[in-house]
Amino acid sequence: MDLGLEGRVAIVTGAGRGLGRAAALALAGEGARVLGVARSAEQLQSLQAEAPEAIAVAECDMRDLDAVAALPGRALEAFGGLDVIVNNAGIAPAGSFVDQDDELWREVFEVNVFAPVALARAAAEHFRAQGAGKVINIASLSGILGKASLVAYSASKGALLQMTKALAAEWARDGIQVNAIAPGAFETAAQAAVLEDPETMRRRLRKIPAGRMGESEEIGPLICLLASPTSNFITGAVMVADGGESSKL
Repeated sequence: MDLGLEGRVAIVTGAGRGLGRAAALALAGEGARVLGVARSAEQLQSLQAEAPEAIAVAECDMRDLDAVAALPGRALEAFGGLDVIVNNAGIAPAGSFVDQDDELWREVFEVNVFAPVALARAAAEHFRAQGAGKVINIASLSGILGKASLVAYSASKGALLQMTKALAAEWARDGIQVNAIAPGAFETAAQAAVLEDPETMRRRLRKIPAGRMGESEEIGPLICLLASPTSNFITGAVMVADGGESSKL
């Protein structure tokens, strides 16, 4: 199936590893040109080496909202257009609620909420002028169900989901679609503590009806679908990819 992504331009944040890297490579594989964004120059160089003609890279600390707001301009400079934003970058510091202070909460919301807001706002004029655009927010199952020891993270991803729905309603008449993906447990660096301990892994897998964690590459096709003109009637949706974890009692 031709998704119509040939020549489209996407920004993917958190593209240095995990789901963001998989998203960038999947989009490039469908013919899109991608500005991959991350803090690590080494990870970005590795990403670009996978598809040097299709992928440009930009170092950016997502806490620097001025730098985030400049990313659409960098995509336009690199590729002459911008059609898709994938807000994937995020942080998830674990710890007891009472031990996580206001500074940590501010940092979590800066990266997980304010940066996606800044990037979408910066792209708004361009998207409206061309009468089309896609915003894909990578949230989390924790933003739907909540998770002990990840209260700040869960709250931030819940906020991102509600931002997705409200912005979708506001921008629908401009031809701009805003959707979210809520991944469950995927085999990424964020799950290192689970992956490295067999007993922890067994306990974790018992909660997932599919009996396994997701692989990073499995997120790519879903992102490509939401980035594609074939999904122009889908907006305000939250697509859960969790192996059935949220579907059971």
